Amino acid sequence: MKQHPTAIIDSKAEIEEDVTIGPYCIIESPVRIDGGTEIMAHAYICRHTELGRENKVHMGAVIGHLPQHLSYKPCISQTKIGDRNTIREYVTIHRSWQEGKATQIGDDNYFMALSHVAHDCRIGNKVVMANGALLGGHVTVEDGVFLSGNTLFHQYVRIGRLAIVSGNSGTGKDVPPYCIAVGRSQVSGINVVGLRRAGVDQETRTRIKKAFKIFYRSGLNTKNALKEIEETIGVCEEIAHFVKFIRDSKRGVCSLYKQSEKGDR
Repeated sequence: MKQHPTAIIDSKAEIEEDVTIGPYCIIESPVRIDGGTEIMAHAYICRHTELGRENKVHMGAVIGHLPQHLSYKPCISQTKIGDRNTIREYVTIHRSWQEGKATQIGDDNYFMALSHVAHDCRIGNKVVMANGALLGGHVTVEDGVFLSGNTLFHQYVRIGRLAIVSGNSGTGKDVPPYCIAVGRSQVSGINVVGLRRAGVDQETRTRIKKAFKIFYRSGLNTKNALKEIEETIGVCEEIAHFVKFIRDSKRGVCSLYKQSEKGDR
């Protein structure tokens, strides 16, 4: 293990031999850090944290600290982070506030400086959180989402697969998959660029655009709009996910941006 002599590491922490630990890091126990991970100067890895392989934790980041929850009582809860994540300067990720539960982060995510992941969040794979993006407790972020700088998300909100949220936006409603979220709890169209980059073919993108227009522009209520989508658009995994996501929403989904003149961008 490449350990700087100024690092403070609990003797019971489980750390694989090829983990690099920089100056003045603090690592509590119980903690597990898998091979290839690098912990840079002044980072703090709190107890009950698991870090997978080949993660890069930059200067001053704090992972697994106590949840910011007024009803929190001391208990054993966890922070579980997968492989190949980049966690930049002064990112904060908090563990669950409930006994036996965990804040969970998948693989290949990029957390830019000063972003925050609150207790009990669920983050998938290949998610980007730009500088200052802030997640409240229990937020779910599906695969391939891009959260721009200084975006805000209320507790229990869900952001659907391959959605993008514009800078300085905030939402207290769910953001449907494949959409562009803007302003306050609104969407303006489909994230066509993100769909292309993710390898979604032209036929499927066309189906998603049609689903968006039926849901947001047909004048039908949610129940009838989803039924119309299922009956008029050919079945594919992306459309099935779009429909299920909206149907499962407990907070309701974002409304259509009033100045939007097109169903996609």
